[in-house]
Amino acid sequence: MTVDIGATAPDFKLVDQHGTPVRLSSFRGPREAGGRNVVLVFYPWSFSSVCTGELSVLQDDVGSFVNDRSTLLAVSVDSKFTQRAFADRRGLSFPVLTDFWPHGEVARRYGVFDHDAGAALRGTFVIDRDGVVRWSLLRGIGEARDPGAYKKALENLD
Repeated sequence: MTVDIGATAPDFKLVDQHGTPVRLSSFRGPREAGGRNVVLVFYPWSFSSVCTGELSVLQDDVGSFVNDRSTLLAVSVDSKFTQRAFADRRGLSFPVLTDFWPHGEVARRYGVFDHDAGAALRGTFVIDRDGVVRWSLLRGIGEARDPGAYKKALENLD
């Protein structure tokens, strides 16, 4: 069961592809104080075809997601070394976080961990500056998502 719309998003601290810690709650607060809405995108595996396609599309339109109103965080269970290689190869400029250990713990807290596959399902959560989940989408491992839906959800927040 995924986190409900209207619920406070579970906070977490994960490292990105450079080993830099990223805490979800650090984006809370008014825009004037640096608060931003967050598009949190869980994906199964770096370098897989659907994941590569999805994250490349996000990078192609990164300005719609990473700006003074919002930010984009991508999360998979891959190690930070895999995340670094993947982000470098694909030219990803947004944080690609590792939920490697404890394995899939953040994906579990969001209700998107597939125990049989040992990876996250394709879960997306739009979280406002107060830390509240305002929109979500869940797809299976092999089902691509439409980033246009994330953009529309963000537009409804401001």
